Amino acid sequence: MLETGINNAETQHKSLSLLTYLLLAALCLFAFAPGISTLPPTDRDESRFVQATKQMVESGDYVDIRFQDVPRYKKPAGIYWLQSAAVLVSGKGSDAPIWVYRLVSVLAGTFSVLALAFIGDRMFGRTAGVIAGLGLMGILMLGVEARIAKTDATLLATALLAQGALAAVYLGHKAGRPQGKANWLFWIAHGLALLIKGPVIPFLSLLTVAAIAILDRDRSWLRKLRPFTGLLVMLLVAAPWLILITIKTGTEFWQESVGKDLLSKVGSGQESHGFPPGYYFLTYSVFMWPFALVALEGGLKALKRFRDDPRLLFCLAWYLPYWIAIELIPTKLPHYVLPAYPALILLMAWSLTDPSAAGIELSRWQLWIRRACAFGVFGISAGLAAIALGITPYFLGQFSWWGQLAGLLVLVAATLGAGMPSDMSPLKRTGIAAAAAAAAFGVLTLKVLPPLKPLWLSQQIAAQFEKLKPCTTSVLASAGYSEPSLVFLAGTSTELTNGKGAAAALAADPACAIAVVSAAESEAFLAAVPGGAAALKERGRIEGMNYSKGEPRTLTFYTVAN
Repeated sequence: MLETGINNAETQHKSLSLLTYLLLAALCLFAFAPGISTLPPTDRDESRFVQATKQMVESGDYVDIRFQDVPRYKKPAGIYWLQSAAVLVSGKGSDAPIWVYRLVSVLAGTFSVLALAFIGDRMFGRTAGVIAGLGLMGILMLGVEARIAKTDATLLATALLAQGALAAVYLGHKAGRPQGKANWLFWIAHGLALLIKGPVIPFLSLLTVAAIAILDRDRSWLRKLRPFTGLLVMLLVAAPWLILITIKTGTEFWQESVGKDLLSKVGSGQESHGFPPGYYFLTYSVFMWPFALVALEGGLKALKRFRDDPRLLFCLAWYLPYWIAIELIPTKLPHYVLPAYPALILLMAWSLTDPSAAGIELSRWQLWIRRACAFGVFGISAGLAAIALGITPYFLGQFSWWGQLAGLLVLVAATLGAGMPSDMSPLKRTGIAAAAAAAAFGVLTLKVLPPLKPLWLSQQIAAQFEKLKPCTTSVLASAGYSEPSLVFLAGTSTELTNGKGAAAALAADPACAIAVVSAAESEAFLAAVPGGAAALKERGRIEGMNYSKGEPRTLTFYTVAN
């Protein structure tokens, strides 16, 4: 019985055509590209990544990683290299706008969708493959991560390479078919993942392998992974940079990345991101919107059949151990769970396309979980629609037709993504839901969020600084506002300081320096300026909200009076 599902999937379909992949790629560009040029740099992770990349290009040093003068050794260099390549190819150098850096995430998100479609096609059939690709394209988490310049969309791409190769080895063994070079792809993918974000994806695969070994008594397939040679291949992929950074920094990189970053996340809640177990369970309906309910149903049904179908066993071994592990780790951020979501989306595709899945009845405890998820999806959908409808009137006091359109698209995606109407084909329903969700994200990031200037203080400050600066070498000293996005937008030499430091910057370069001072630092700034307010010229004021802290801000520009 273990081989029945695999053999049926092989005999019932041919592989997806090149045209299908091209159409999926085009849909992904529609889903992920809108907004990458209009949405300002976001704080704080994205801006730290892009500024460190910008400094690589400025300095020509592609080994060391720095944010201004501070070493940034929490993550390896892989994402900075990819972003640097995009910047260099653009021909704009260190003046490249934010959308150039974000192209890496757009392409990685697109690759991830195509990879999951390929995996779903090979595991469950052509229709399931397309549904899986569309489902991943439409979820809220990837809609966010694929349009900002961080590691997580790229990390997802390496996860799908590794897990897809692992599935080929395991399921190929169960079906008695050749595995090809999948085992080598598995280890190469882990080497690439190490360069992007350290041991996250090797940890995911290790948990998957361990769970399969526990649940399936046939462990002879493990030899086909060639673990000893494979580990060497993985290390060879990542070793050149690891050697170079060790030569350059000694033990500093290892102390920062392993000692301070990795171990502190495992041991305690890092950077105010500590939450108790249950965080990802409670927020599941948000991150997997609009397909949270249908994907959950697929997972619950798979729990009743996985002992008879190694495909279902593999998907559960992919998702459950990793989910439990990150629930137990004190530090929690939404994107940590992203590499596991494709497993649930594959189970969603299976449950929507396999006739045998329709007859599986959920047990009482499963029905309660389903009801809780349905309630969560309803609440999240209503909340997203309300935000789309009300955010422009709240911040700007004016009506927005774009906000109304985004709210309508949210409701369409929520309805279809939850499996209604039931008489519509699963492929059509999933496709329209994914397209509506993608369109909603696109409208929000292209037309609704960018005009909300009170939210984008760094953009306003940088624009005002560009207008006011008397010299080409002018440096901005920011007192009381220290968001990384300001450094990226106003220049690497921007000083993030306090009132006393801003006063010292003006005194050091009275002809060219400009200070922008928050209300909280104003008294200290004026007290530190020789001659006080009489020696200064006020050059403008900006009011808004620092959204990363949720605080209203008033900032005033000063130069030395002539």
